[in-house]
Amino acid sequence: MIGDEAEAVVIGASAGALDALSVVLPALPAAFNLPIFVVVHLPPDRRSMLAELLQQKCQIIVCEAEDKEAICRGTAYIAPPDYHLLVELDKCLALSSDHPVLFSRPSIDVLFESAADAYGAALIGIVLTGANADGAKGLSAVAAAGGTTIVQNPKSAFASVMPESALERTRNAQVMTLDEIAAYLLELGMRP
Repeated sequence: MIGDEAEAVVIGASAGALDALSVVLPALPAAFNLPIFVVVHLPPDRRSMLAELLQQKCQIIVCEAEDKEAICRGTAYIAPPDYHLLVELDKCLALSSDHPVLFSRPSIDVLFESAADAYGAALIGIVLTGANADGAKGLSAVAAAGGTTIVQNPKSAFASVMPESALERTRNAQVMTLDEIAAYLLELGMRP
């Protein structure tokens, strides 16, 4: 099965993100053995409650990412408002205040491209619901690095523009419902 050698997961979402992530992440047990990096488009001028809201529903650890933080398995790292989240080649996290990409900081593309550089074929990239094209370029970078690419079925997405844009750039991405994505990750992340 594709993704057998996975070492990490990146997820990007925008409009409808909380509901989508509330299906995928709570399905994962505390023993889930992959790290997950998440970018959701958030307002830059206020504190985000996203990590706290998701942690209440999840068995895995959900936290806001911190600069230079070491990566742990079984943890979902959420990009903080107004910072790009990157994965460095030494498998640490980095935060950046570089210019917005497609009007977004954090940017899904920035996360996906840096994680593709760090993990190559061992990365799973997932684009969920959203109302702009952020994530399309990043998912194609995951595919170019040999990683596994998954897109939420646009018909089931709260906002279909983001998954449709991702599918235009990465035509061989697997299309799944949220429940199918959760089941896929559950199976993958429970392997030794």
